[in-house]
Amino acid sequence: MKSLFKPWLMAVLCINVLSIFAVPSAQAHGEKALEPFIRMRTIQWYDVQWSTQKFNVNDEVSVSGKFHVAEDWPISVPKPEASFLNISTPGPVLIRTERYLNGKPWTNSVSLEPGGDYEFKVVMKGRLPGHYHIHPFFNLKDAGQVMGPGVWLDIGGDPADFSNTIQTINGEMIDMESFGFANGVFWHLFWGLLAAAWLLWWVRRPLFISRYRMLDAGLEHELITDQDKTIAKAVLVGVPVLVLALNAVTANQYPDAIPLQAGLDRILPLPAQVNAGLVNVDTLKAEYNVAQRAMLLQFSIDNRSQGAVRIGQFSTSNVHFMNADLASVNSKPGKDDVSNNGLSLSDNTPIAPGEQRTVTVEVRDAAWESEKLDGLIKDADSRLGGLLFLYDDVMGKRYISSISAAVIPKFN
Repeated sequence: MKSLFKPWLMAVLCINVLSIFAVPSAQAHGEKALEPFIRMRTIQWYDVQWSTQKFNVNDEVSVSGKFHVAEDWPISVPKPEASFLNISTPGPVLIRTERYLNGKPWTNSVSLEPGGDYEFKVVMKGRLPGHYHIHPFFNLKDAGQVMGPGVWLDIGGDPADFSNTIQTINGEMIDMESFGFANGVFWHLFWGLLAAAWLLWWVRRPLFISRYRMLDAGLEHELITDQDKTIAKAVLVGVPVLVLALNAVTANQYPDAIPLQAGLDRILPLPAQVNAGLVNVDTLKAEYNVAQRAMLLQFSIDNRSQGAVRIGQFSTSNVHFMNADLASVNSKPGKDDVSNNGLSLSDNTPIAPGEQRTVTVEVRDAAWESEKLDGLIKDADSRLGGLLFLYDDVMGKRYISSISAAVIPKFN
């Protein structure tokens, strides 16, 4: 008895000790797990903003922004012929009430055009109080999720106050939190009990060895009785008849029901916002210094605009590297995904109208490692992608170029 008692006692003690340690909640949604070349060269997010980051249950919150579908789409990733914009949350803490793409209401998946520019807006409603890490993201068919920039939202209030009442096309007001719940539970139980009864009918008698012996003795015709055949015929006829009858009753009760939609929305991209042609950028070279955690980029910039421009920001995979000399315009203090001093230029003077200049840009920051972007040099597709922002301080304009180039690693 002592030898049996000791292991149980040790197990109980271990469980009690482990229970005193707090289990931390998830702090992100795996956005760093996706290969860098997919994060950099598929959906390029920018100007993403939340209407507020502190609100209560039942209050509305919206996220809006823009994204560019990269021209240099990875060859190993299926084209975005069916894409769905959603919000990544740790459970049902929000409900989505409205969604727009380029100002148009949008319910289904959509086909995106490489090289296209889009604006989006998603309206939500607080459901469960708490402190949550939230992302907009695109689900790309056969490719997976491409996360947008994440923020922390604080939802206050009482979860019991949440209401989700809508008006149907017939004018009836229903509570989406409870509508059809009892009916759904009933039919789950009904079909589950029917399936269990069907299985129990067959497994109630001896199995395996006894049946094998009867088969071996040539008595297989005795394994299935006349009663078994009668019940099987009743189930074969009764189940389809019941399903069709219930379907007719439901259709008669809800004659104006709209079926779930399986179509593909077609929404054309906006007029060019990125690579608009006034300031052209050609990437000549990209080198990544592993030891210094620095990306060296060489650009040929052709300024065809009417004002002088300066490089102010390089953004890739939701990380923003800023030119410190333009801090008054671009600085975003307190944000984990922003490096306010991560960008330095070989020539930081404004590029005059009509001038074509070759500029070397060093993007140095620990974010290359912490965001797992340095894994790019170990990928089978070692091409960099991102958005380069140039600013005309006098005219108050901004020009954006989507850049890409093969990356050469340097280990010394």
